[in-house]
Amino acid sequence: MRQIVFRRTGPPSVLELEEVPDLTPGPGEVRIAVEAAGVNFADLMARMGVYPDAPPLPSVVGYEVAGTVDAVGDGVDPGRVGEPVVALTRFGGYATQVVVAGFQAVRRPDGLGAVEGAGIPVVGLTAWMLCEVMGRARAGDRVLVHSAAGGVGLAALDLLKWRGATAVGTASAAKHERLLARGYDQLVDYRTEDFEAVLAEGPGFDLVLDPVGGASWAKGLRLLRPGGRLGCFGFSAMAGSERRSLWSAVSAGLAVPWLQVNPVSLMNANKGVFGVNMGHLWDEGERVAGWLAELLVLWEQGVLRPHVHGTFPFDDVAGAHALLHGRGSFGKVVLVP
Repeated sequence: MRQIVFRRTGPPSVLELEEVPDLTPGPGEVRIAVEAAGVNFADLMARMGVYPDAPPLPSVVGYEVAGTVDAVGDGVDPGRVGEPVVALTRFGGYATQVVVAGFQAVRRPDGLGAVEGAGIPVVGLTAWMLCEVMGRARAGDRVLVHSAAGGVGLAALDLLKWRGATAVGTASAAKHERLLARGYDQLVDYRTEDFEAVLAEGPGFDLVLDPVGGASWAKGLRLLRPGGRLGCFGFSAMAGSERRSLWSAVSAGLAVPWLQVNPVSLMNANKGVFGVNMGHLWDEGERVAGWLAELLVLWEQGVLRPHVHGTFPFDDVAGAHALLHGRGSFGKVVLVP
């Protein structure tokens, strides 16, 4: 099998392709022949050395794949061989083979290709947690979504429109026309405008979804109406460039509204703060697999509309990472062997 590995942290150029022995599934496990692997911002942060949950060096990252079951371990129905699936992986997704627990490999519906399927698990489940499980967005709610053109931003939009909520997004101006056509009700250009200043004159928000962190969280808190919730699902402010920057990390950390998110302050403001990190849900594996199955039903119903910006071959993984660093993608970026 082939896998993408980095032996030291640094810019995208540290990623390299290598040959290693094939994997063997253990009891209760299946092996997936990977046809596509999703790229996520956590992968970039791990490669830079600013992701605390990253596997030890040498590292193979990657949280999600789509492909076909080609081998099973003891206790798994042999009839699953040949089954098209999508799956979350606890790293190791940047490879031509992955092994996961049988329940983690969820059957792909007819018509859902591997490339599109690989773009669903992480962003779809993150949006599900943000909008359904914890954020509880419902008809009439007003929701602010940062990184609106990213994979989570588009998945969240689908869920918000399904529930009848109003969706306001932040994105670069070049992406506004496509996002409005997709369903966003209002957009702010975060590169040239202070989103707090633009939105402060309007009604408060019931829910703010923020993967940026730092000062952005403080602004989001101020924009919430009483009863509103801030959903934190990333800290991209710590990764301002392709390389690790101590200054970026420290300045972003200092800008976190630490005093405003203590229980007493939140109680007095009638506001809530919650966090979503799919990488910390491995002990809830069967529950997560159930949510993924629900998302695939929504795909079949036309509610969930994953958009893949583009595919990169394994030997151009550095190009995929550089694209995400430059904030140039619209939707998901996917690697194909």
